[in-house]
Amino acid sequence: MSIVNLQPRRPDAQESGLGLLEDRIREELAYINYPPKNWVPETVHPVHGKVSDVVIVGAGMCGLAAAFAMRQIGLLNFRMLDGKARGTEGPWIDYARMETLRSEKTLIGPSLRMASLTFRAWYTAQHGVAGWEALGRIPRPLWMDYLTWYRTVLDLPVENGVRLTRIEPFEGVLKLHVEGAAQPFILTRKLVLATGRNGLGGVRTPDVVAGLPRHLWAHSVDPVDFTRLAGKRVVVVGASASAMDNAATALENGASEARILARRPKMLGINKMRAVGVDGFTYGYPALSPEWQWKIKRYTESYRSPAPRPSVLRVSRHPNAYFHFSFHIERIEDHGDTAVVVAKDGRRIAADLVITATGFDVDVTRQAEIADFAEHIALWRDRLPPAIGDEDEELERYPFLGPSFEFLEKTPGAAPFLKDIHCFNHGATMSLGRVSSDIPQVSDGAIWLAHQLASTLFVSDVERHWQAILAYEDKELYGDEYRDADAADDLQGSIGAST
Repeated sequence: MSIVNLQPRRPDAQESGLGLLEDRIREELAYINYPPKNWVPETVHPVHGKVSDVVIVGAGMCGLAAAFAMRQIGLLNFRMLDGKARGTEGPWIDYARMETLRSEKTLIGPSLRMASLTFRAWYTAQHGVAGWEALGRIPRPLWMDYLTWYRTVLDLPVENGVRLTRIEPFEGVLKLHVEGAAQPFILTRKLVLATGRNGLGGVRTPDVVAGLPRHLWAHSVDPVDFTRLAGKRVVVVGASASAMDNAATALENGASEARILARRPKMLGINKMRAVGVDGFTYGYPALSPEWQWKIKRYTESYRSPAPRPSVLRVSRHPNAYFHFSFHIERIEDHGDTAVVVAKDGRRIAADLVITATGFDVDVTRQAEIADFAEHIALWRDRLPPAIGDEDEELERYPFLGPSFEFLEKTPGAAPFLKDIHCFNHGATMSLGRVSSDIPQVSDGAIWLAHQLASTLFVSDVERHWQAILAYEDKELYGDEYRDADAADDLQGSIGAST
């Protein structure tokens, strides 16, 4: 593989700051011998040929960072798949509807602590130091542009339009059934599920909308033509950041009103998750006992993350935005072209569209590609049944992962191939922290994952590495570099001289 295979520069980029940055990245990668030689022995199936060492499913931020980390340490025999078109991976220009990212602009993101690969370097190269200083938070579409550039400058081999449909253990490896590729399946030794927030269970849909016709409701991740909501009444269920983003987008497109329904008596003002964003938690959380991990996660999740102040202000600056608190929905009535949301206390609100901003589930039984063996995956409820009064059905459904982000067996020996499926998405947060789903710690998570993959592959191949050691015969010395003073001719000369 090439070190970096940039596309030819645009004529107007020959002397641009971005062109100079790309040259610097070439140089820095060359200085660290990127990529090093592949050291994993080749695996060949007797019928189907060469087997990948790793397949990464998902080419969003986490998948790209994981691929870069793997290449840095000589794991080169991998493939990357993403069902979306190039430049649309992840949520950034899909269902993410915030104006700017919620993370600070100074976070290092997927750069793997390489300064020239940070968003800051990319943005400053194009807009200068003054432009960087003037930038507030990062505009959401701009983050997608940065990730596309990151993929290009590192020449990461993403296969777009390829979707994983099923995982099957197959003669000692994994058989990945796919759609959109040249072949209907791919053989691999390791699989990394870098599938983001909704990659292990999908969206959380309230029961109250289950019976409604789809023209009356949408989930916040659904494609919604907001231009058609001009003059319409919109109800948003939930008070999360995504709730604010959807309500604001509706109002900005001319909705006659947007009403936010929150179960809490008021908006929470403290983001407890910021307290676990320090490096100590990044490196120390996975080493904690399951009891401590449960305690921390249970407490922080009970608070939920409040919507950022700019997101709330984006909604409330509209005079036709209304916040309703302590609103516990009893039912939603279908009135043809209108839905009526009924609270348990009798309040009734009519809407032309109900948007449920209710987040994502973590539930292995709902993920189609692993449905065949989901029953064998160990969950938190299996390893640490919560004490009475400390139950949490959502957290209990999280997978109980090993140190390599790998699924573990509920019953030892029932599904040994699970150790080769690595959950590098939001489902890992209970076991390993927030290193595989959010911008702040993704570099640490990617490096950690790559090192763990290298370790497990090496251990699995130790016999082949041993044989390679035994067979190694490249000479360093040839015998003409020195003279043996005790050889017969030298010894005779020495004796004669002394006599």
